Amino acid sequence: MPSLATRTSESDRVLENLFHRQKVALLEEMRQLLGVSGRTVFRALDRLGYYTSYSHAGRFYTLRSIPAFDPNGLWFFHDVRFSVHGTLRATIVILVCRAPAGHTHQELGGVLGLRVHDTLLSLVEAALISREPFESLYVYLDADPERAAAQLQERRRGAAGAGASGPLSPLDDARVIAVLVAVIGSPRDSPRAISDRLRATGVDVGEGQVETVFRQYKVKKTAHSLSPRSRR
Repeated sequence: MPSLATRTSESDRVLENLFHRQKVALLEEMRQLLGVSGRTVFRALDRLGYYTSYSHAGRFYTLRSIPAFDPNGLWFFHDVRFSVHGTLRATIVILVCRAPAGHTHQELGGVLGLRVHDTLLSLVEAALISREPFESLYVYLDADPERAAAQLQERRRGAAGAGASGPLSPLDDARVIAVLVAVIGSPRDSPRAISDRLRATGVDVGEGQVETVFRQYKVKKTAHSLSPRSRR
């Protein structure tokens, strides 16, 4: 009869093979594959290290060795979404507090790929973040009043820089990536030059939006090089 250590090693190997084949899995899928209880599956996952999805009510799992997280700490596999920060609530708090100009719920929804309005309201009620009216929307800010005031000022500055068209519209992931690739290719270019070059190739990104990406990803305006933190 195989020893406990042998059975444990075999279970871990089977799970690793499953995740390397399909990247994500449901608990029931793992339980049936191993022929064990859910508790035993969790013991194996604990040994291997895992993340739980913040989408799909946390029903999907992946190993810690698999995700390649983006600068926001997010990783998407088809429509399943994971965060290095853990839950949706924890992720929203971190994204809001780190954003130089806070976030609207539309911006957060675009970044996270989910409707987050109800979660935002619950976080405000729990005093984990704050919110202030801005234009025709609310902007969600740090819970600390001093930090929130600085974020709101930055939001207003960005809106003023956008001119008569109003506040800067959030960029989708593809255009953010296009800006960052342009910066890496020509690190000394100004936001205006990057905007002009991208528009010439059919990518509609304004100068103010390029500056917003610079702030969010800590691109230095002097040397225009990505900081080490932004490459993580």
